[in-house]
Amino acid sequence: MSTTERPRILVVGGGYVGLYAARRILKKMRYGEATVTVVDPRSYMTYQPFLPEAAAGSISPRHVVVPLRRVLPKAEVLTGRVTTIDQDRKVATIAPLVGEAYELPFDYLVIAMGAVSRTFPIPGLAEQGIGMKGIEEAIGLRNHVLEQLDKADSTTDEDVRRKALTFVFVGGGFAGAETIGEVEDMARDAAKYYNNVKREDMRFVLVDVADKILPEVGPKLGQYGKEHLEGRGVEVYLKTGMDSCVDGHVVLNNGLEVDSSTIVWTAGVKPNPALARFGLPLGPRGHVDTQTTLQVQGTDYIWAAGDNAQVPDMVGRKAGNENAWCPPNAQHALRQAKVLGDNVISGMRGFPQKEYSHANKGAVAGLGLHKGVAMIVMGKVKIKLKGRLAWYMHRAYHGMAMPTFNRKIRVFADWTLAVFLKREVVSLGAMETPREEFYEAAKPAPKPAAAKAEPVAAGSEEKAKAS
Repeated sequence: MSTTERPRILVVGGGYVGLYAARRILKKMRYGEATVTVVDPRSYMTYQPFLPEAAAGSISPRHVVVPLRRVLPKAEVLTGRVTTIDQDRKVATIAPLVGEAYELPFDYLVIAMGAVSRTFPIPGLAEQGIGMKGIEEAIGLRNHVLEQLDKADSTTDEDVRRKALTFVFVGGGFAGAETIGEVEDMARDAAKYYNNVKREDMRFVLVDVADKILPEVGPKLGQYGKEHLEGRGVEVYLKTGMDSCVDGHVVLNNGLEVDSSTIVWTAGVKPNPALARFGLPLGPRGHVDTQTTLQVQGTDYIWAAGDNAQVPDMVGRKAGNENAWCPPNAQHALRQAKVLGDNVISGMRGFPQKEYSHANKGAVAGLGLHKGVAMIVMGKVKIKLKGRLAWYMHRAYHGMAMPTFNRKIRVFADWTLAVFLKREVVSLGAMETPREEFYEAAKPAPKPAAAKAEPVAAGSEEKAKAS
């Protein structure tokens, strides 16, 4: 970390907003005008809409992430966490991955910490659940599902087999519907290579407390998505929640009970709870409360955007909805980041701030290879697509939205190769514990058992025991 007399712009979070805002600031900033510092626990940004495809093996996991230091060569990138912010002194406390925490002064602050999985105190969820917020979880889910097929193919215990081949997904939004669609597709392909496992032996269950899935694309396409998944053998239970999943025994509040080794939790997100320690004004659900300029309410040197911010939706409010807020999706995050970057530069130079306003362009979702739904908004016209054409729209949109030309090329190359090559169905579950085999080989041999003790004289028995 360098020390400088120049103003410091501290960006807390290296996700979609943090990455794009920092790039925008660096692009618009004059040479030597300020120092841009990005702090994140990971040294890379994850493009979350591609996590389901990474879990299914359609995209290489390394192509779904963007290394921050490579994309932001003119910025300081610190791998760690911001634990506290002292607004009076304009100082942030940084906790690096190793070593002691230290203070870092700043002049301008960008809050872009994103969101975390929204969970509930359900017995067994912490021990059994698999999230879908990071690339590590997507890789883990893929390896785990293929391992379950390996177990089912190799066992003679029918209970073990049934539990291994039952997959429960909780949450029917984009993340849940796309993930179950991709994973079911992968499992169907993988079953061709197993002698004792067929698709008919597997059980896929999708649960949601709402009365529909894929609400982002509208009720008609949501209904189509539900019927499409059910046509592929997925059991969809709406207006249903999970009461417990201790040891993989899933109990739903509609009376259904199943044993499953795979419980995937995608039931929404919530703002990063660390925000509560920063002394910022928060909305009723924990989001940072911002103005239409993305400045945090009551400040002129702090900005926030993305999943951790409560940003007024100007288009919705002009239409008469006084409580319209921008939804937490990549479409808004990308555009907010650009406005935020421009506003930071304007604020630093004493120029007026620009308001953020964006009309929804629609939504796209993939439900597996050549399957999807899409709603495209063109002015007042909504174009609804389903099937293969919607899937092409899904790939085209997210392929172009993927940050950096480097990653775009890699993703499109993965898709092109998949046209000619079969899907990989290899489980690399040993990646979870890569040192286990070496440890078994290198650990000290057990000491030989002590020789049988000779008979001891009477009166010496207790002394022999003590020794």
